[in-house]
Amino acid sequence: MTGWTAPLPGAREATAVERDGRHGFAAAWAQALVGTSYVPMTSAEVEEHLRGHTDRLVEVLLSEPLDTAAADAVGADLVAMHFTSAASLSGTITTIGARMLPLLGLGEDATLRDRVSTIQAVICSGFMQAVRKRTLDEQEAIRQAVLDARDAVEQALRTSEARFRTIFSEAAIGIGIADTEGRIIEGNASLRRILGRTADELRSTTVHDLMESDDIEAVWHWYQQLIRGECDQYRVEKQFTRPDGGRSWTELIVSLVRDEEGLPLYQVALVEDVTDRKLLQDRLRHQALHDPLTGLPNRALFLERLEEALGDGDVAENPDERRVALCYMDLDSFKVVNDSLGHLVGDELLTTVGNRLAESISGPDRLVARMGGDEFLILLQGSRGAEQAVELAEQALATLVDPIHIDGQELSVSASIGIVERPTREQTPVGLMRDADVTLYWAKAEGKDRWTLFDTERSATEVAQFRLSASMPAALEHEEFYVEYQPLVGLRAEDVAGVEALVRWWHPELGRLGPDRFIGLAEETGLIVSLGRWVLRQACYQAKYWQEEFGAAAPFVSVNLAVRQSRDPQLVADVAEILHETGLDPGKLQLELTESAIMSTADEPLEALRELARMGVRIAIDDFGTGYSNLAYLRHLPVHELKVAGSFMEGIRDDEPDPVDEHIVRTLVELAHTLGLTVTAEGVETREQARRMAVIGCETGQGWFFARPGTPDAIRSLIVRSGTEPER
Repeated sequence: MTGWTAPLPGAREATAVERDGRHGFAAAWAQALVGTSYVPMTSAEVEEHLRGHTDRLVEVLLSEPLDTAAADAVGADLVAMHFTSAASLSGTITTIGARMLPLLGLGEDATLRDRVSTIQAVICSGFMQAVRKRTLDEQEAIRQAVLDARDAVEQALRTSEARFRTIFSEAAIGIGIADTEGRIIEGNASLRRILGRTADELRSTTVHDLMESDDIEAVWHWYQQLIRGECDQYRVEKQFTRPDGGRSWTELIVSLVRDEEGLPLYQVALVEDVTDRKLLQDRLRHQALHDPLTGLPNRALFLERLEEALGDGDVAENPDERRVALCYMDLDSFKVVNDSLGHLVGDELLTTVGNRLAESISGPDRLVARMGGDEFLILLQGSRGAEQAVELAEQALATLVDPIHIDGQELSVSASIGIVERPTREQTPVGLMRDADVTLYWAKAEGKDRWTLFDTERSATEVAQFRLSASMPAALEHEEFYVEYQPLVGLRAEDVAGVEALVRWWHPELGRLGPDRFIGLAEETGLIVSLGRWVLRQACYQAKYWQEEFGAAAPFVSVNLAVRQSRDPQLVADVAEILHETGLDPGKLQLELTESAIMSTADEPLEALRELARMGVRIAIDDFGTGYSNLAYLRHLPVHELKVAGSFMEGIRDDEPDPVDEHIVRTLVELAHTLGLTVTAEGVETREQARRMAVIGCETGQGWFFARPGTPDAIRSLIVRSGTEPER
């Protein structure tokens, strides 16, 4: 026996509870084994030996990555202990599957359950290989005995014949002898049992009669080489059909017996019945490739079929015309069912959905599989186009129309499906699965209970956005961002009262990018806080230069704050640090927030805005009039200025303005003045708009009529042209 009981390298010491669980599992394992084979060991000795195996299997189960070498050795060691029967292997596999996780207190985690299935398969493989080796060793000994008997005929014919007859007749494996023409001369009892033929029937049978129509071509090739004397032996797994229609799977070894001159004389076949092993392997393969809950093919089998479908496309007569479709399906709000009704109801729901899909969508050209959780996949081979794939998806959604009844409860279920349909040429399973997953996400984002077809352009756009997002941190580090400024001009004095700082990105490949291309990405990734801090610092430095040049007449600088920035706990500290670092007068800095952002600000961020206002920093509401418009709340905010949304300027563009828009703007301006706030009109593009906004009472205007965003030098020129002289 192989006596390895030491833990794997780096294994941790088990707790008392874990040791009790391992001892309990070893005891259950020993109970399942004792009596299945003759073993010269007591039950206690068997249990003690299995404890070491239990420790090894637990370490394999919990290893990262999964290392199955120890599990393979367990199967071999069972054979070494003389537990060689099918019952011994069945007891081991059953005990591990049913009792390992519960006794070890590891719960029913799906990942661990999958690992247990892997361990079962590896133990079975190790067991089978060890049994096969042992059997082959016995077969080789028998073959050698046969040859020894033949060689000893001249010296001791009777002794040799008696020995041969004993081995021949009593051997547990089938032995047959045929001439080089393929006529069977004799077969022992085991061979007659395996083939289901009497001695007379066997002698009237030829080797060719025993060949199957589906025998692989290589079997014939090896056989022809053997009878021509070109090889001495071949080994193959072969199926035989008995006269009663039954089938036997065998391990077949055929050897050539030569005469004294080395010419082919006889064929000797050793036939081992491995039907039970074959059935067990098939059962284990089925378990490894099917979902234990729904019985549907699992991810492994699905990918196997998908690879076959793509491979068929590569060798097809017209590979460009060979197509495949994937429908990636996910149940909507399944988590709610699990959380509210429990996992048992959730499992029953998944089983019912799986059954409905399997019944509705069937055929040799399609496969329904469960990927895990509440996700299902449908494979359509030989697709005739996107229309057929869409029809298949609608058929899948239709299976969920009728409510599902579980434990007296009626559950209405919907699903979202991502569809990918394309030629198989140059496709990979990974690429198809990725695109199907992305398309499923689109379907869910668009409202659920629907299907969505993969869009190459949309995918390319999202990939480009992702790459742009991923390159932003490096862009900030490499100083690819820069700031432009747009003036806020006094509508009466026509002086530059302030400027708004607007960030731009000079991308090394895409060139100049406006904020609409990257601000949203920065907010999604959280980089907006770092980017906003950088813009604030650049703007304050520039404002300080103007302050030193123009003194009190220098414009203030207005910097936009994103929602995430306004909620950053370091906002006040960052502003104070930058003002101290740059030496800028706090009154020359204005921070802009959108109306919806500032109206929905919680108490803590609102206190930060009040602290900034107490420091002397101006606070402005940008795009006012398009958000919450909570006028009662407005009076309690630490705000100094309202910037009326540019959308209101559309109605005041012509000589005959829209009276509604003009009245709304007039009301907003009067409200701001009542609250002691100044007003900036955004989006001013014509002289008439500037004139009317001045008449209404706006202090400043901003828009292309005055100037587009430009460099600091361009702003300086505007300041000088407005009549402000630099201080000497």
